[in-house]
Amino acid sequence: MALSKNDRRQRIRNRIRKIVTGTASQPRLAVFRSNKEIYAQLVDDVSGATISASSSRDKELISTTGSKLDIAALVGKSVAEKALKAGVESITFDRGGYLYHGRVKSLAEGAREAGLKF
Repeated sequence: MALSKNDRRQRIRNRIRKIVTGTASQPRLAVFRSNKEIYAQLVDDVSGATISASSSRDKELISTTGSKLDIAALVGKSVAEKALKAGVESITFDRGGYLYHGRVKSLAEGAREAGLKF
């Protein structure tokens, strides 16, 4: 029997998470994408804490208009600015089982433009 979309994504996500971990000096940028919104957070897996987070539902981003790609880039810039304020310059990218394409790629490029290294 074939896997559902969510089960397939969960398997890919588990395979990625075996390799990609975050530390305090180099946290993991975790991405979650729903049909309407996109969320990103910097996670320190050693202590189990979220360093900073940003989403398309944030107050400063919710009123912006444009395509989902444009909004994803703004979320990437926002999470990068918060990370730089927290003293984080380099990260590891966790695409969360999604293809590195479209909104996920746009978010990553927005974070790179704002100064994060990965």
